[in-house]
Amino acid sequence: MMNQLTTAAALCAVLASSLTFAQNPLNFGSNIKTADPSGHVWADGKMYLYTSHDEECQQDFHMKDWHTFSSSDLVTWTDHGPSLSVDDLTWADDFAWAPDAAYKNGKYYLVFPAGTGFKDRVNPEKSTKWMGIGIAVSDSPTGPFKDAIGKPLWKKPYANDPSLFIDDDGKAYLYFHGMQHDYYVAEMADDLLSVKGDFIKMDMGGYEPKMEGPWVFKREGIYYFTMPENNRVLTYYTAKSPTGPWKYQGVFMDEEANANNHHSIVEYKGHWILFYHRWLQTPGLACDKKQRHVAAEYIHFNEDGTIQKIERTTEGVRDFPQRIKQSEQLKR
Repeated sequence: MMNQLTTAAALCAVLASSLTFAQNPLNFGSNIKTADPSGHVWADGKMYLYTSHDEECQQDFHMKDWHTFSSSDLVTWTDHGPSLSVDDLTWADDFAWAPDAAYKNGKYYLVFPAGTGFKDRVNPEKSTKWMGIGIAVSDSPTGPFKDAIGKPLWKKPYANDPSLFIDDDGKAYLYFHGMQHDYYVAEMADDLLSVKGDFIKMDMGGYEPKMEGPWVFKREGIYYFTMPENNRVLTYYTAKSPTGPWKYQGVFMDEEANANNHHSIVEYKGHWILFYHRWLQTPGLACDKKQRHVAAEYIHFNEDGTIQKIERTTEGVRDFPQRIKQSEQLKR
């Protein structure tokens, strides 16, 4: 009888473990609250996610560090801990918001927003908040990253939510959300430590809604400029060059409960993946408020390159290991 109980307990433990590690939002193996995922695949073949880090029950977005996670199957993740903190900066002490990353010249780069001051949501005229974009460098994809220039790339305009895209010819472009500078792009110098020339105002085809969190990628010769339109619904444009002109293509993910979204889109082992965050009730907190959690879904394209509508699911990419196994068997 004892052996039967032990066996049953073991089976339950295995089942619980599999359920824990195969879920959406993604399970990073701890109670960490994450948002703003930036996905990248480096030479070692792993998927890396660079995220912001929400402190539990924070009253506003006073965030202090950026985290890095890696996985070979999108189900089991390794938490590499903080890769950079505002404590490592001399020019900012708050607002460790949405980061991005790149690999160039044998180095890994973390591009990040940070700032100072206070945002008065009741009396906006009293706000002193300012944000800029910094560049940090490391020999490792997981950091630690070191502030490379000791200052923001620029002080005006106020800017955050950077997205760093490196084209096939090696040229790098920095997209961002900026005060009176949405839909601008900056070409980066070859060392990625400064901006080359002036900001470029892109032609968006006459449609420029409120936005934040741009993400640019390239697929089969088509450039995609994606964003949370009105900070909520995910929409996109397409173009034949990384600076446009762009054609608006519409919505590919609806908003959720009037909450912001932030995303990245990346190909991994033959499958295109959307990483994004959700606002969910989280058991065990000292406060009754929704927290942000990073999630993932498969993303599919039509023959003409347009993106099919994506629904949020509880399964997410939990079957990714099985899909890869099946693909490998078919190749044999």
